Amino acid sequence: MITQATVDRRPLLRSMFDAAVAAAQPALCLARHLPPRPKGRTIVIGAGKASAAMARALEDHWDGPLEGLVVTRYGYAVPCQRIEIVEAAHPVPDAAGLHATERIRRLVSGLGADDLVIALVSGGGSSLLVAPGPGLTLADKQAVNSALLECGASISEMNCVRRHLSGTKGGRLAAACHPARVLTLSISDVPGDSPIDIASGPTAADPTTCADALAIIERYRIGVSPAVLALLRSAEGESVKPGDSRLQTSTTRIITAPQIALEAAADVARAAGYAPHILGDSLEGEARDLGKALSGIARQVVLHGQPFKAPCVLLSGGETTVTIKGKGRGGRNVEFLLALAVALDGLPGVHAIAGDTDGVDGMEEIAGACLTPDTLARAWKREINPRMSLDNNDGHGFFQALGDSVVTGPTLTNVNDFRAIVIDGPPTAPHGAR
Repeated sequence: MITQATVDRRPLLRSMFDAAVAAAQPALCLARHLPPRPKGRTIVIGAGKASAAMARALEDHWDGPLEGLVVTRYGYAVPCQRIEIVEAAHPVPDAAGLHATERIRRLVSGLGADDLVIALVSGGGSSLLVAPGPGLTLADKQAVNSALLECGASISEMNCVRRHLSGTKGGRLAAACHPARVLTLSISDVPGDSPIDIASGPTAADPTTCADALAIIERYRIGVSPAVLALLRSAEGESVKPGDSRLQTSTTRIITAPQIALEAAADVARAAGYAPHILGDSLEGEARDLGKALSGIARQVVLHGQPFKAPCVLLSGGETTVTIKGKGRGGRNVEFLLALAVALDGLPGVHAIAGDTDGVDGMEEIAGACLTPDTLARAWKREINPRMSLDNNDGHGFFQALGDSVVTGPTLTNVNDFRAIVIDGPPTAPHGAR
């Protein structure tokens, strides 16, 4: 007899993920944040994986003259009529991003107090909006970015370093627009939705310092060039601080964020007969450690009905980190999911999904993966050792071999990681069984 616990829950998992992505689409959430037309020019600038879709939504709802340029990830362009879209590399910057950023800086120079700059900012902007600080080269920025991605630093730590090595981040882009009014419309992909961490805060005042950035480099033992060290030890590397007069006419609005995506997924779960529980929209730490922690909660639900009773769904967002020690193919979402699988060890009645809402987990066009109660059994049948895959940071290789990868293509938005654990509980034992 097929019980509730043995039914494949992958369609439900995917429906929740898709709902989370759909809720964060710029077309649904941008228009209500647009300001009145200014007396002067309206210039649109931006950077991020969602910036092109944001530009299209702005064009569709703006009734006056408009011009501008935004830079997005390769493959994430959306056709626009008045705003130029340029594609560049992510997560490590390239020359296309450098040239686009130089053009953006020229576009906002010489503006007046009657002009309006609308900055469209989303996750991914840290690498797409690239302007090396004084004395630095693109190669310096590329090396630091690569090292930050591999060392296990949190997103706030990575962005602190990036802000102090940049000519545009840490409020510098807004300062360059002065005296024009600046309105930043942001899609948050960071824990806490802090404007200084969304694309490293190109239009946000930055309370952190060069000393903070140096401490992060030392903490993670990141090798950097002499030019990087010289900049961080000089006043030239300092970002724009709170209270700076050039930012007095600059405001930021978060138009969508991870919590909104989680609430959309919760609606899907509720409609399917599951009680949704949002554990948090800003969970951080090592991906594999979070996998172990959430496995403990899931196991407690299955075995003891605590802290929630099945059937239920555990939802969470945020951005974990991965300290890379192996040579496999992976990302933080599949790293989390593989650690969860190992810790659950085939516990009946538990399915899960983890994916990046931008459609890219790590360096590959794979959003994430799904987990079923028989994931480990199917892996062993193929002579794939789950623990060895985890040790090798080979989450993509592991789940792709099982046919459980989640591939979406460019989603044109980004509210960071999405995780859902569906718990039916153990199979119902036949009457009279011991």
